[in-house]
Amino acid sequence: MEKMETSRNAKEEDRSLWLARVIVGAVFLMNVSCALAFILQPELYSPGFEVAGVPGRIYVQGLGILFLMWNATYPLVIFHPIRYRALFVVVLIQQAIGFIGETWLWLTLPPGHSPLRATGLRFLLFDGIGLIAMAGAYWLLMRQRTRSRF
Repeated sequence: MEKMETSRNAKEEDRSLWLARVIVGAVFLMNVSCALAFILQPELYSPGFEVAGVPGRIYVQGLGILFLMWNATYPLVIFHPIRYRALFVVVLIQQAIGFIGETWLWLTLPPGHSPLRATGLRFLLFDGIGLIAMAGAYWLLMRQRTRSRF
């Protein structure tokens, strides 16, 4: 009976591990694809930030580079979310900082900036959904680890 319980816990932990990998991996892929789009085709995105010309190109490409920097923490979490759970917490904190900061910027944006408002809303939605999904995956992993210890 105890062997069956241990086997079931191991399977549940394995499922939670793979779910976390898929969720963090999906957020990572979306972030990197956005970063590369900003770097390679900044002229398509500069109007959404109300910037133009060389300064606009450099600004949008700079955002793309920052996105890549931000995502440097993700690969190890994708590789093994339990082993690198401290890094998983860092990823969650980064995501929360982004979401809170974007929310603040969006809420304090004065009227008359429709492109910025729309761009900000897209960031808010993606980062908010990513934060909820990754936090849920982290919670499931930690809950499963606690269960399997007893």
